[in-house]
Amino acid sequence: MIHWTPPVFLSEDGREAATSPVIELHEEMERQMNKAELRERIRDYKWFHSIDFGDGIVTTGYWSPEMMKEDAETLFRPIKISGANVIDIGAWDGFYSFEAKRRGAASVLATDHFVWSGDPQFHGRETFELARDALGVDVEALDIDVPDLSPERVGTFDVVLFLGVFYHLFDPIDGLRRAASLAREVLVVVTHIDLAEIERPAMVFYPGNELAGDPTNWWGPNVPLMRALLKQFGFARVDYTSKPRPIFHAWRSDALRP
Repeated sequence: MIHWTPPVFLSEDGREAATSPVIELHEEMERQMNKAELRERIRDYKWFHSIDFGDGIVTTGYWSPEMMKEDAETLFRPIKISGANVIDIGAWDGFYSFEAKRRGAASVLATDHFVWSGDPQFHGRETFELARDALGVDVEALDIDVPDLSPERVGTFDVVLFLGVFYHLFDPIDGLRRAASLAREVLVVVTHIDLAEIERPAMVFYPGNELAGDPTNWWGPNVPLMRALLKQFGFARVDYTSKPRPIFHAWRSDALRP
């Protein structure tokens, strides 16, 4: 019987190398093939979020990667996100879900329905799954519509992200109420704002595709209305910034404030 002993490769200092040049070359070729495959798969879809996969692979979303990073910093910086439980309502491609996890969230549940299965022109669930697999991020996913959200269905969370959803709902106040019911500490709301000249709480209705040519853009609340609603739903403090877009941080307590 012939016994074959694999060759031992030495490093430059004469010690046994951890891996052989052949293995390293094979691993690099495999990595390059995986990168090429990922690029091809990304090109198959239209993306809303610009997601950076590393190695120069970035999806072409509605905003540039730099704008996405600035937005994420504005959203997450005020919150002690490390160790928190997070739900992302209207996750779409998943950028903010993945970002919450990257910043140390203990668990993240991404939810959506309209762009995951409600409208055939979108492939949001497929892009979400592709991004999650490529990034290797531990984020759960649940296809559920906003009117079906409740603590009984999904539980409660330290942090609730309700980003770009409010004004797309025909009944936005009920949607906000449902999002608020899931928040133990912080609710983050991003919405289109209108009626800046009116000091009293108010909201404008857009029939048809009046706002930006999008028939799913139904409402334009003003800042006093959003503050009043969030206070009505039990939040003790509401912070607002208009840059890079209108963002409300509603706090039940200071528990997650840095």
